[in-house]
Amino acid sequence: MRVIAFFLVGLTVHVVFFLSIFDIYFTSPLVHGMTPQATSLTPPASRLVLIVADGLRADSLFTLLPNRSTRAPYLRTIIEQSGTWGVSHTRVPTESRPGHVALIAGFYEDVSAVAKGWKENPVEFDSVFNESRHTWCWGSPDILPMFAKGASGDHVYTHTYPAEEEDFASTDASRLDSWVFTQVKSFFLSAKTNSSLKASVLQDKNVFFLHLLGIDTNGHAHRPMSQEYLDNIELVDAGVSELVSVIEDFFDHDGRTAYVFTSDHGMTDWGSHGAGHPSETLTPLVVWGAGVLNAQKVTEPQLYKDGYLQDWNLEHLRRVDVNQADIAPLMASLIGVPFPVNSVGVLPLLYLNNSEQFKAESVYANAVQVLEQFKVKMTQKKETTLPFLFTPYQQLTESKQAELTHKARILMQLEKYEDAISLCQSLITTALEGLVYYHTYDRFFLGCSVVLGFMGWTSYVVLVILKTHASLNLHPDLLKQNPSHTLVRLCVCVAVVITIFLLIQKSPMTYYIYCLLPVPVWYSVLKESNTLIDLIRSAPSLPLWKCFGYFVLVAFGIELLVVSFFHRAMLTVGLVALSLWPMLSGLFGKDKFHSLSWFLGCLCLAAFPLMPVVGREPNIHLVMCAGLLALFTSACYLWSSQRRMPLHLSDRQQFVAQMLHVAVCAYVPSLTHSSLQQKQGLPLLNQIVSWTTLMSSILVPLLSSTRLFHRLLSIFLSLTATYLLLSTGSEALFPPVLAWLMFVWINIEQEAMIAQGVSGRRELSTIDFSSNIDISKIRQLKLDDIRRSYFFVFFIITAFFGTGNIASINSFDPASVYCFLTVFNPFIMGGLMMWKVIIPFIIVMCTFETIQVATQLSSRSLFLLVLVISDLMALHFFFLVQDYGSWLDIGTSISHYVIVMSMTIFLMVLSVVTRALTSQRIILWRRKKMHFP
Repeated sequence: MRVIAFFLVGLTVHVVFFLSIFDIYFTSPLVHGMTPQATSLTPPASRLVLIVADGLRADSLFTLLPNRSTRAPYLRTIIEQSGTWGVSHTRVPTESRPGHVALIAGFYEDVSAVAKGWKENPVEFDSVFNESRHTWCWGSPDILPMFAKGASGDHVYTHTYPAEEEDFASTDASRLDSWVFTQVKSFFLSAKTNSSLKASVLQDKNVFFLHLLGIDTNGHAHRPMSQEYLDNIELVDAGVSELVSVIEDFFDHDGRTAYVFTSDHGMTDWGSHGAGHPSETLTPLVVWGAGVLNAQKVTEPQLYKDGYLQDWNLEHLRRVDVNQADIAPLMASLIGVPFPVNSVGVLPLLYLNNSEQFKAESVYANAVQVLEQFKVKMTQKKETTLPFLFTPYQQLTESKQAELTHKARILMQLEKYEDAISLCQSLITTALEGLVYYHTYDRFFLGCSVVLGFMGWTSYVVLVILKTHASLNLHPDLLKQNPSHTLVRLCVCVAVVITIFLLIQKSPMTYYIYCLLPVPVWYSVLKESNTLIDLIRSAPSLPLWKCFGYFVLVAFGIELLVVSFFHRAMLTVGLVALSLWPMLSGLFGKDKFHSLSWFLGCLCLAAFPLMPVVGREPNIHLVMCAGLLALFTSACYLWSSQRRMPLHLSDRQQFVAQMLHVAVCAYVPSLTHSSLQQKQGLPLLNQIVSWTTLMSSILVPLLSSTRLFHRLLSIFLSLTATYLLLSTGSEALFPPVLAWLMFVWINIEQEAMIAQGVSGRRELSTIDFSSNIDISKIRQLKLDDIRRSYFFVFFIITAFFGTGNIASINSFDPASVYCFLTVFNPFIMGGLMMWKVIIPFIIVMCTFETIQVATQLSSRSLFLLVLVISDLMALHFFFLVQDYGSWLDIGTSISHYVIVMSMTIFLMVLSVVTRALTSQRIILWRRKKMHFP
């Protein structure tokens, strides 16, 4: 019962630490209650057409063909003659929903949206669509509904195709874009005869939004360098040309239509997006029509040093780069609607063809709109902070706000528009910095609380290990000693003071959890202080130099694992070092066969972290080779075990059936990819085999014998079958190589036990997972068990980063799930990829469970050591979390902490699942009792 209570408490503590990062770093930046701001001057355009080519890279549009022609002749003509162009710089994560929110609402997506698959609004926000008189949208069902749902009133109209059309196996995904262009032309045709619709369309401040998903879908399915992707760009260019002609004809060429053509994100060469590679963050922006400057020829070299101007042959035309969020205020300014109240975009004046007065008034409205957000944020923080603790943002106090806005207004009245524009742009920059200041105001306070809790929990686990699992001679009086009343009163007083402090500050409920959690944790530590006293007394009898050596090695090992999160090649270094362990420990002389196998296994596994995570071309032949390798190793094991101990007929039949199943699963990816290349779609039989394999992968091992190696082999074959279906290349070889090394690890640990002088060693072939553990034979922890725990953590990290991981969204290759589905579904696809990551975890976890049984340790003792090591890593990453530098650096630092914390929580849960997977058995029919020798 105490073990279950400890497990639940540990799980709760880690869940709190895990969730804390979301309160500290992932809270929504949005505030409400601001007044919309717009200029009172007449706007240059009556309507705006926004065209977003989803997944279009800047270089794919701007680069000329080898014969100096272009694949987008219409847009190239606009760039060279009648419009202004540039590069729109997106932010991480480069996904469709965050990109569209930045374009249309002017702020960078609240990261809490990731929990909703970037589909629903986690919080309500304003947008250009919401501020417009009417907005008509055509395109994907994944993007359009969120803006209609977030709009006030019913003036945003959406027209979408069925979600099933977003099929990566489609014969031609460009038909999605053709559908949009056809629908828009039909809309304007029907508006000519429908008087009420025509009246609405002819009003001012209207927006027409075309979301073109074909380029993105073709990029995922065929890669951005494919002919399908490039042909889709030509189709879009022709469609835009025809669309402009239809719209201009409808409005009698009144010259009051503005056009914006851009993309939400780019795409890597291997057909993925989500991270911060330039191919993902650099998107094209072309603006033309009413209120927009014509192409500006330049003779002087431009300031951009990225070399793209020469590559695109556009160095003679002025390039105007923007941040993606700047496009929202640009669109609002062109049609005269208020800037979205949550926008953090800065109006790019170099796109506007208007008077200096209009530009100054527009930038002033932009500055006041950002300042409104700053005021609301400052007021909120001031109301929830004690007056003597509140530190205002010194560069923008209330008096400075009034002074700067007044000065800007005076400059405009004196017609000093350039000075007014410069002052307003400076005010916007300062206000945005102030917004960040107040948004992160409580970060240090919450961080200190979490670190205190972390240190307390880790200290408590160490004390529990020393008290209950280490061979310390505890003094009888110290064991019976109860905590003093003074300690209890002190902890209660501290808790009361913290609670009153948080009540006065009107803090959120989560703050109470983060700040009060360290109190009971440290109470538990101080209550066990007698164990520390006993350790100090026992110090003279301990092998201090050996202890110090282990401490240094583990500390160095933990640092190596931390560095491996940034540089996967460090895992290779670690595996090469581990390969030498039998030689350095003297085991090589006692068991040469397993020592050499360990050496070769480590070196083979060391090759995987050196391979690219993404960007590799699919190689289905390697998947088939991995299937053959799994079958060969399984056959070798069955042949050798048959000589030692005969298999029961039913077990032999199950293993043969599983091996045939692996052979089928090794061939299914080849059939699937062949069918998709011929554009015949996903074969139904392949889909049935894949989903059946997935659903049965956990149940099938439960039918096998609970004898140690029999159960492990069944688990390996079952999981390998699923992994093969989710593989596209060399990563398919990873589970067989990992399983081989884990098999050797189990055997070599037996020799390590003999070297330690542990008595009562059991033969591995006689161990049954389902047997009741003989409590009298369970031993206490020794120093060498720290090494076992570290090996486990190292192999878990290797399992995670060995072939790829979920640390970067960019690691996702849709081709991995083509055996299961080809229609875009982020949750199912994400779930399948998560299962692919988990499979190596389960192989390592089952090995660890086996070693605990074989080395006669209680499952709790070794796991506590693992908990300490992983918590030290998590604490390390907590200190590495940063809120400065590039967005990629910020996101990476946070994701590393989230990964380690998730891993710790996940291992706690997975340890329970693994125990059931190894020890439980489902018997479908009665069988004769078999006596083993």
